[in-house]
Amino acid sequence: MNAFLQRYGSQIAELTVEHIWLTGWAIGIATIISVPLGILLTRNRRLAKPVLAIVNTLQTIPSLAMLGFLLPLPILGGRAARIAITALVAYALLPIVRNTYAGIRGVDPTVIEVAKALGMTSMQRQTRVELPLAAGVILAGLRTATVTCVGIATIAAAVGAGGLGDLIFRGVASLDNRLVLAGAIPAALLALAADALLGLLESRLRVAAPKPA
Repeated sequence: MNAFLQRYGSQIAELTVEHIWLTGWAIGIATIISVPLGILLTRNRRLAKPVLAIVNTLQTIPSLAMLGFLLPLPILGGRAARIAITALVAYALLPIVRNTYAGIRGVDPTVIEVAKALGMTSMQRQTRVELPLAAGVILAGLRTATVTCVGIATIAAAVGAGGLGDLIFRGVASLDNRLVLAGAIPAALLALAADALLGLLESRLRVAAPKPA
């Protein structure tokens, strides 16, 4: 084991950083898209059903098939990292959009009426009342999306985007279970760490959320 770590330790560390980089970019972009989209759906509920159906359909596409669909797209320029991040963003949309929509819709209507009676504008109600009350639910969606992306990011190696999946693919090709585990174990630990940290933040947000009077 020591000899294996001496030989592959630096590669594992480098690929772990690549894995975090891919996942971080994907979650950041997905959040920028999904939270405003979820808010929009609460304002125009006729769009909710078709939009949620689209992002739900994206979630059902097998990851290798998704990468295959994205490979020929000129807009991505054949860049492996762009292809992988785009695929991860597609998988992260559903939980964040759905939870943003559900979280804001779940705000007690009485609280909204009180905010209106206080003279708050629509934007003020959104930023000072609805989003703070829905923050825990939104973060739960972000938590699900992050854990999902950490796992799916291992497939990014199939298009040469790097990450811990590189070790897994090399291990499968060479029938070396040590390489498979060298990629799978850090990926699992990253997913567990992300889940624990976001879970802690989610619980704190739920406790800190303003309570209806």
